[in-house]
Amino acid sequence: MARKRKVANLMGLAVLSAVVLQPMHRYEIAARLRAWGKDNDMGIKWGSLYTVVDNLTKHGFLEITGSERDGARPERTIYRITDAGRAELVDWTRELIADPEPEKRRFMAGLSVLSVLPPDEVVDLLTRRITKLDTIIAETRAQLAALEGAVPRLFLVEEDYELTMLAAEADWARGLRDALADGSFPDTEGWRAWHRDGVAPPDLAEPALEGGANTPHTQHDS
Repeated sequence: MARKRKVANLMGLAVLSAVVLQPMHRYEIAARLRAWGKDNDMGIKWGSLYTVVDNLTKHGFLEITGSERDGARPERTIYRITDAGRAELVDWTRELIADPEPEKRRFMAGLSVLSVLPPDEVVDLLTRRITKLDTIIAETRAQLAALEGAVPRLFLVEEDYELTMLAAEADWARGLRDALADGSFPDTEGWRAWHRDGVAPPDLAEPALEGGANTPHTQHDS
């Protein structure tokens, strides 16, 4: 289980990964993270940058090393990473790489209540999702191809992972869509009849009532 960190916002990790290269002020940090695409990797909210930098400094992961002024612009505080900050950066990265942690995804939430839609509509919706996923996959592949040779492979591994996950999701959704379309998905007709006649098949309701504390979700949550 992930341990509680003094600065838990993933932007903190991103900031440390930028400042570990060299001391910089907050504008430089933001520019570096944008150039790296960290807003896509970590869901960064730029409005929290100043607060995160202040928290990292408060807890000893960053320290102020000076300031600079560029023309008429306001004076900018320069930060550098401390030994504690380097240790936090390394430890946090190790945790993220080694320890799997369940992620709550909107698609999974939708799948969990899929029965409220008739199967024929689900086929159409999955087709729409697959089309969008295929477009994203094609665009991502084109971006990676354009960066090949210009950016070290080490700095593209997260994009490669995302591409693999998108392709796996598209393949899975395509399999479910096709099984619903050709009727090979278990009891598709019973599901369809429920929406047509308004009467839920007993085998859809009874297992949840009979399972009680033995249902997989209850066991997982306990």
